[in-house]
Amino acid sequence: GSYALFFIALFLCKFLAVAILDPLDFLALQSIRKSLHDLPGSNFFASWDFTSDPCNFAGVYCDSDKVIALNLGDPRAGSPGLTGRIDPAIGKLSALAELSIVPGRIYGSLPQSVSQLKDLRFLAISRNFISGDIPATLGQLRSLKTLDLSYNQLTGEIPRSFGTLPELTNVILCHNHLSGSVPPFLSQVLTRVDLKHNALTGSLAPDSLPPSLQSLSLAWNQLTGPVDRLLSRLDQLNYLDLSLNQFTGPIPSQLFSFPITNLQLERNLFTGSVQPADQVTISTVDLSHNRLWGQISPMFSTVQNLYLNNNRFTGQVPASFVDRLLSGSIQILYLQHNYLTGIEIKPTAEIPVSSSLCLQYNCMVPPVQTPCPLKAGNEKTRPTAQCNEW
Repeated sequence: GSYALFFIALFLCKFLAVAILDPLDFLALQSIRKSLHDLPGSNFFASWDFTSDPCNFAGVYCDSDKVIALNLGDPRAGSPGLTGRIDPAIGKLSALAELSIVPGRIYGSLPQSVSQLKDLRFLAISRNFISGDIPATLGQLRSLKTLDLSYNQLTGEIPRSFGTLPELTNVILCHNHLSGSVPPFLSQVLTRVDLKHNALTGSLAPDSLPPSLQSLSLAWNQLTGPVDRLLSRLDQLNYLDLSLNQFTGPIPSQLFSFPITNLQLERNLFTGSVQPADQVTISTVDLSHNRLWGQISPMFSTVQNLYLNNNRFTGQVPASFVDRLLSGSIQILYLQHNYLTGIEIKPTAEIPVSSSLCLQYNCMVPPVQTPCPLKAGNEKTRPTAQCNEW
């Protein structure tokens, strides 16, 4: 059995004068191996021959007599990966700093014993079939920097204990079935939070995320409440996606001066007028399907792809938009389904083939006929009775 193999390995190691793996680590690797298998077409475990030194196994990295990293499965694109369960013996690898399992068909729950890995800095088990709750005891991993459990079948709440981890830089839990609220994160080095495609509810406190954050995605949840005070503080953001929630209140004007490349706020319940202080340098801004009102700011004319459709904007489209549209600087300008009353553009104007303009269903007859997305419907102009209300 296991012990016989261990003594053979011990003898071989002495004979070859190599470092001898700690017996607990040796037995833990054997248990892990027994509960996991190569999917057809994968031969990751071919090198796992326990009569030789486990520190030479594929995906096993040692420092003297301890396993410090375990990268299970072949990371090359197209590899079918592994199947089976994660054995609780993984918690016996006491020096483990890194644990990753590449995409495959690992099922069952994440063992509680993972929280015994006090040196763990990197935990990434993505694109598998892990189910059940996330163990709250993972909040004991005070050295954890990256937590990636994305694209699994996880349920239950995000443990509030995660929010207290001081070194946390990346939290990636997207594409699961998580519910409950988003816990506040206290780590002052946190740079990425991705919780999209879950069933999260509740609101976000103004101080629930640190100013160090650079990427935030909360799309496709059921989150509510205002976020203006929270967002105003996050001036390092370069990516923001809050789409498909029920966020309310105003969009803070400071947001448009942050170093963001892509701003997705569509399909919420945001209200108020939107007035950036300076020309907006964000290449894609999507504010569609909200309840925004007032004049369209000329500061948006420098945006390449601008979606303001399905709101309550009124007044004239600023002349600067027309200039930039005709020069090809604006590629997408969607203004349909608002209450706009005019745009200074000649019916003979040549809009570049690379640019898309949609004006239909406003309080004007579109002066130029341009192809709109099918979802805009066939109605060219909003009924006069609706326009008189504004």
